[in-house]
Amino acid sequence: MRIDGDGLYLVAGLALLLGAVLPRLLRRYAVSAPIAFLGAGLLLGLAVDRSRLSPLAEPALTEHLAELTILIALMGVGLAIDRPIGWRRWAVTWRLLLVAMPACIAAIAGAGWLLGLAPATALLLGAVLAPTDPVLASDVQVQGPSTGAEAEPEEDDEVRFALTSEAGLNDGLAFPFVYAAVFAATKGAVGDWALEWFAWDLIGKTVIGVAIGAGAGWLLGKMAFSAPLFSFRLADSREPVLALAITLGVYGLTELLHGYGFVAVFVAALSLRAAERSHEFHEDLHGFVEQLEHILTWGILLLLGVAITGGLLGPLTFSGVAIGLLLILVVRPLTAWISLTRTPLRRSERWVTAAFGVRGVGSVYYLAYAGSDFTTDLPWLWATVGFTVVLSVLVHGVAATPLMRMLDLRREED
Repeated sequence: MRIDGDGLYLVAGLALLLGAVLPRLLRRYAVSAPIAFLGAGLLLGLAVDRSRLSPLAEPALTEHLAELTILIALMGVGLAIDRPIGWRRWAVTWRLLLVAMPACIAAIAGAGWLLGLAPATALLLGAVLAPTDPVLASDVQVQGPSTGAEAEPEEDDEVRFALTSEAGLNDGLAFPFVYAAVFAATKGAVGDWALEWFAWDLIGKTVIGVAIGAGAGWLLGKMAFSAPLFSFRLADSREPVLALAITLGVYGLTELLHGYGFVAVFVAALSLRAAERSHEFHEDLHGFVEQLEHILTWGILLLLGVAITGGLLGPLTFSGVAIGLLLILVVRPLTAWISLTRTPLRRSERWVTAAFGVRGVGSVYYLAYAGSDFTTDLPWLWATVGFTVVLSVLVHGVAATPLMRMLDLRREED
């Protein structure tokens, strides 16, 4: 049987109902909602027309759907973080971003090259698989903003804070490395483009993203919480659509000015949060964004499952499987563990933080964005990335609940 037309509305309704029920059903078990949705997508693929529901068939749709999902997730994690930004307060985050992520890219690119990939393709694979995911990692992230007089910004769970803040920034900071791979494939020798890449794609666009995000978040925060005119004080009217307006507006402005929009959206959320940290309006904003994020995430996972049923993993080879296993089980845990040396994390917290580098929607977006320059290897790249995302969803989804409970119990005992 094939489902077409009006039947898709039934499927969409059932999927949303499933999404509302699953988190409650699975709360006590070591099975995450993403695993269930991925499985539902695999089954759905047996009933729908799979010819168009594939990232290879619809790269533009895949790119924009993943892009929107990431944007909503970045606003959500930015609003959820209680801790004011600072070099010492965010020391664990900077270690993960400045040490673990580049080391991870280099290790995967090197492994790909040793397994026979062209240097540009190997670098693209490393860059695509580099960002940890703000979308699929909700089980190991901070759960929402603390508001009111009792809020204690410095009492965050260090593991959850590290994984949340890392995911909030490295989705944008993977962009320069994706550009480096594209330049290597299209512009020839490294010497022809390296200086421009370093000055503009690595430094310039990042600075623009940070500046616009900080400025827009501060300005809109002042407007929402302390504008002279009541009509502009959206915090008083408790209008949560402000979160979506900021997300789309800041991203659009930053992209028009050639900055990194992902970085800008996350920084804008942090700036908005800092404008009036204890105000309960942050809960409204976060709750609204969280619902949107859930709907988009469910859709992405269902479509991924459908694509896999339709043969997405068909071109997968031993080298692709080896790279996925190496990343999830060795490279990420090892590079993150080394980067977290001499931090406030206890040994068990350090291991959990290092292990939970969830791969997901960010990898889908970057491959859809850059894939047109790698048409020869594109089916293999999608198969490898798809396998790695599925592996991450399974491994991290099963491990998240028991490991986080273990850490909570150890803290209670202390």
